[in-house]
Amino acid sequence: MSRKRLGDLLVESGLISETQLSTALAEKLPDEKLGDTLLREGYITEQQLIEVLEFQLGIPHINIFQYPIEQEIVQLVPQEIAKRYQVMPIRSEENQLFVAMADPMDYFAIEELRMATGYQIVPAIATKDALQRTITKYYDLQQSLDEVMGDFSHEETVEETGITDEDSPIVRLVNQIISNAVAQRASDIHFDPQEVELKIRYRVDGVLMTERTLPKHMQNVIIARLKIMANLNITESRVPQDGRIKLSVNFKPIDIRISTLPSIYGEKIVMRILDLSNALDRLDKIGFSTRNEQTFKSMISVPNGIVLITGPTGSGKSSTLYAALHHLNEEAVNIITIEDPVEYQLTGINQVQVNEAVGMTFATGLRSILRQDPDIVMIGEIRDIETAQISIRASLTGHLVLSTLHTNSAVAALTRLIDMGVEPFLISSSLTGVVAQRLVRRICRDCVETVEPTDREREIFAQSNIQMEHIQRGRGCGNCNNTGYRGRIAIHEVLPITDDIRGLIMSAANSTKIQQEVKKAGMSFLLDDGLDKVKQGLTTTEEVLRVATID
Repeated sequence: MSRKRLGDLLVESGLISETQLSTALAEKLPDEKLGDTLLREGYITEQQLIEVLEFQLGIPHINIFQYPIEQEIVQLVPQEIAKRYQVMPIRSEENQLFVAMADPMDYFAIEELRMATGYQIVPAIATKDALQRTITKYYDLQQSLDEVMGDFSHEETVEETGITDEDSPIVRLVNQIISNAVAQRASDIHFDPQEVELKIRYRVDGVLMTERTLPKHMQNVIIARLKIMANLNITESRVPQDGRIKLSVNFKPIDIRISTLPSIYGEKIVMRILDLSNALDRLDKIGFSTRNEQTFKSMISVPNGIVLITGPTGSGKSSTLYAALHHLNEEAVNIITIEDPVEYQLTGINQVQVNEAVGMTFATGLRSILRQDPDIVMIGEIRDIETAQISIRASLTGHLVLSTLHTNSAVAALTRLIDMGVEPFLISSSLTGVVAQRLVRRICRDCVETVEPTDREREIFAQSNIQMEHIQRGRGCGNCNNTGYRGRIAIHEVLPITDDIRGLIMSAANSTKIQQEVKKAGMSFLLDDGLDKVKQGLTTTEEVLRVATID
């Protein structure tokens, strides 16, 4: 019997459409497997892929998180082989060793495992994500922790070599904490000094969770190691410091911004992980609704004017700006950015870093940029009246200016500029549009289930004239750490500045009056866009209400 091809199986099972299959085949890189392309494009989840592979290959799939793996079993397979082939031994039975693999058709890996262990290998399929986390947990973190605990007694002081030698236990432990965070798709790592311990927390999908706690006597060594990695002054612990680390984790380039803050129990360190391979470079991947995406594209396609993206810290404003620049980036245009700090490096775009210590502020940098014959200017953030005024002047002299502003809604951006001291007539003549953005957690596609909405939810939907009989939620599974959510998606309100709104700005109308005008014009607010995404089964009502208010 001939085996069916993976693409045909996925189409037959209704997981992807014929169009998505042909798009994926066209997008596929030369050495890439079709399954990996479909995952990269977000058409299927890894769990869905391995369930279809199980059917296609007749090899069972397992949820590796449910297995308590004995340390003796782990020791059967050398760490180097486990990492190279992404394999994890689970249990042994007589002369058979059961092994979880991402690719059970990798005969080289199976043969090498057989030679190294002397067992007959019985493969099972597991997700790459689960394997990576399990390998890190059993091989690296545990091993590094045991070594560190053995090396450091309570009274011991740290020698310089202990934090600079790449093979020392403390260096390996810090590397493991970072690679574990990357494996869990964390955006930040927090090292929180407490009175009697050092707490390590990861922020995954916008929510902080404690990963582990370490003894207090290891605190100074770990903090010193992190400072060395970021080229910070390890003798200075009384003032905050900022630095940057570039490294490769599991062959992926990772950029880390590091910030230290003196607290009463020692220095707190927060590391922001920028996964360069995951940088969003397409507007259709951000989560715009079709209508909002078209409006936003028409706003940034004008030759001059200001387009603002607003929202609190950590609401994905930079990602949207970068995706917009990627969309506009052509050989015929000169794009210059001024940022604090430069997060992702973009090919073909001139990026300038703010350095206030030497007098390179947004305002001074922006003045110089305008002498560099730019077509499009991106300003990381409008923080003061001076930057706002130069930006407006730039837009009035024929440049397209993209920037961000910290406000709660699109309409509030207009009044915020007036509060800053910008003349209303300048705002009305230069502003093209404003986008407000928030991030909500996306329902995990592997454990999604359909449930009845609660009475409160029915009430909220009724207020927004939405008919909802059923909603979706995540039950919680090993792939989403039992949270029911995996990944995030943005919700938006997109406000193009029409002639009516320009008139209201000129007459210095308050935000309530402008709000009524845009509502009349049919603009959908954050709440509407969020509830629309609940209707599509992408997120939950709780998530939307966490970031958007009911009027």
